[in-house]
Amino acid sequence: MDPDALARDLAEYYDREAMARALRPIQPERIERRRAFIERLLHEGRSHLVEVGTGPGIDALPFIEARMSVAGVDLSDEHVRLARTVGVDAYRASVLALPFADASFDAGWTMSTLLHVPNEHCDDALREIGRVLADGAPLAVGLWGSGTEHNVEALMEADTIEPKRFFSRRSDANLRAMLSILGDIESFETWNTGEGTWTYQFAIVRRRAR
Repeated sequence: MDPDALARDLAEYYDREAMARALRPIQPERIERRRAFIERLLHEGRSHLVEVGTGPGIDALPFIEARMSVAGVDLSDEHVRLARTVGVDAYRASVLALPFADASFDAGWTMSTLLHVPNEHCDDALREIGRVLADGAPLAVGLWGSGTEHNVEALMEADTIEPKRFFSRRSDANLRAMLSILGDIESFETWNTGEGTWTYQFAIVRRRAR
């Protein structure tokens, strides 16, 4: 599966949907976990966060309001533009090639982004995120899971915008195995989204020392 072609399609999709996405509410469950993660970072004295998949900056804003600096990437030019308006140091880039130096950040956040990376490239994406995180940095990862014991890779047929998005929805066991290449999984939760078998997976991984 060609990651460059997938990236072009995703960028086009999210450029078209960016303004609507900026107004869309976030799940209450995710808001609560974001609040708890911010408290964790403040307790640990962490202040430099990388966000992979900034979207329009909705998730980044509470971190900025907590006096943290946030830098991040997104494939969509329109997302990058909107994220910059709320104070994110945002760049158009892929998770497979982050424009940051090694160990630049003491925390990380990535929600509903790695699900657009095919399984065959996910290890590379996680290693690239790990490259820019300092040793011991906590990374919060949120994904739409398959809700079954199997992985599901397919275009989102329900999308009304073209080109349709590619989704890689993983089983809990498969996601745990993937995340373990980066570090120790300190917490792993799932909740039902009310959309068939779809679940949301939320994990916090501690970057392993080099």
